[in-house]
Amino acid sequence: MQAFLFWATPKWCLLACGPAKRAHSRYSSCMNTPTAHYSNNRAVLAQIAKQAMIDRGLEPEFSTAVEREMGDIAGPSHETGGGIRDLTALLWCSIDNDDSRDLDQLSVSESLADGAIKVLVAIADVDTLVKKGTAIDDHAHNNTCSVYTAARIFPMLPERLSTDLTSLNEHQKRLTMVTEMVFDAAGELQSSTAYRALVLNRAKLAYDSVAAWLEGQGELPAAARAVVGMEAQLRAQDGIAQKLRAKRRAHGALDFDTIQAKAVFEGDQVVSLAVQEHNRARQLIEEFMIATNQASALFLTAKGFSSLHRVVRSPERWLRIVDVAKALGEALPTEPDSKALEEFLVRRRAADPTRFPDLSLTIVKLMGAGEYVIDKPGSEGVGHFGLAVHDYAHSTAPNRRFPDLVTLRLMKAALIGAQSPYSDAELFALATHCSQQEDDANKVERQVRKAAAALLLASRVGDRFDAIVTGASDKGTYVRVFSPPVEGRLVQGFEGCKVGRKLRVELLGVNVPRGFIDFARRD
Repeated sequence: MQAFLFWATPKWCLLACGPAKRAHSRYSSCMNTPTAHYSNNRAVLAQIAKQAMIDRGLEPEFSTAVEREMGDIAGPSHETGGGIRDLTALLWCSIDNDDSRDLDQLSVSESLADGAIKVLVAIADVDTLVKKGTAIDDHAHNNTCSVYTAARIFPMLPERLSTDLTSLNEHQKRLTMVTEMVFDAAGELQSSTAYRALVLNRAKLAYDSVAAWLEGQGELPAAARAVVGMEAQLRAQDGIAQKLRAKRRAHGALDFDTIQAKAVFEGDQVVSLAVQEHNRARQLIEEFMIATNQASALFLTAKGFSSLHRVVRSPERWLRIVDVAKALGEALPTEPDSKALEEFLVRRRAADPTRFPDLSLTIVKLMGAGEYVIDKPGSEGVGHFGLAVHDYAHSTAPNRRFPDLVTLRLMKAALIGAQSPYSDAELFALATHCSQQEDDANKVERQVRKAAAALLLASRVGDRFDAIVTGASDKGTYVRVFSPPVEGRLVQGFEGCKVGRKLRVELLGVNVPRGFIDFARRD
């Protein structure tokens, strides 16, 4: 119980932990509370996450109205007719995180003449069970996305929907929206279309094991071995994905390498932090999703529908990016140029891989956050600077993101020639709302990641670590510890420290609820 009291309010913290220590005013008096006092790390982090949701206007729990509607849903949709194709005979598979249960997309490919390839991407038809204006839809509209934290997932849709009735689970037939794309031998898109289809996931696969196999470091996963033809299917999908990736890179798509550590639990205790590797299987799915999002945008434009696009504008702070490059002895054009920026990043990754994650994070921050905008037929549009693509509508994760559910509804209406289910005014309001809510959701996830890192280090006050300076300004000096992969503030001995300097630091203390970690220089 003490952990909850400590988190809930500073008054309880003072009662639980005794007189305040004045050494570091940004910390509460409990900054050095031993991990033994946190008998359940998972419960502490879950409570932090829940309150962070509430503080930002997100709803951590489903209403009784949602629960009533869920009680009326007997099972998955068995809708027929309306141009729904039966594609259950194809070798569909999913590739996602090991622990993912809300599966939104499947893929399959077919080799054509002259080295061309047809790629089909099936997206869960969530709209079959989640109708616009229902209580379930209202909750999804408010939060706009699922929030994934170390201790607890806050799904956009009730779990029975997102992980079962609308999830594209292994060996289950599900209704989907299929985007069909034909690429030539060089990876150039020749044509695309969309239609509804019934599909069957033949193999639920995971990024890391598929990547290990593709890179010659492991065996073909058992789920794939069990399906005749799946090995060749995965090889073909990887082949076209790498061509698509090369083409985007040639056009200036940016390749970052930021460090985002995930808490690893043993039981209910945080025991380590694991850094997610951006491997070849992740690249495969990333390229297919980018291509599908582009095709969805083109489909809706061709049908005369306004839609939501995800954009990253040309950086307004481009000259600050130029200054960052100049400080490293590099020159960038004075006008935003994604190709020049990508070439700069490639050179820096090779020249200084240790500092590259910190450089990546700096550039990402200077580029600014992505946002949703309304795209009307005939408008020029903004484009996605980081991906080096122009028309880009989020469509591939309707179990997890509300804009994708909106896009799904638009596409279904366009297919049958019906009126758009959303007016331009509604789409404009949704663009603003979803941009804000996704930003808040990201802040919740970031706060819990920092709290988990603080929990991991709470018992190591006084220990020393190898670190690198990641930021130095009037706002403070920050360092990144190599192992475990955490970042904190350098509150002693920061004078004269420049970004990129390696040094030894001592852990002075942590504040779990706020995610603060303080170090002193000791080299």
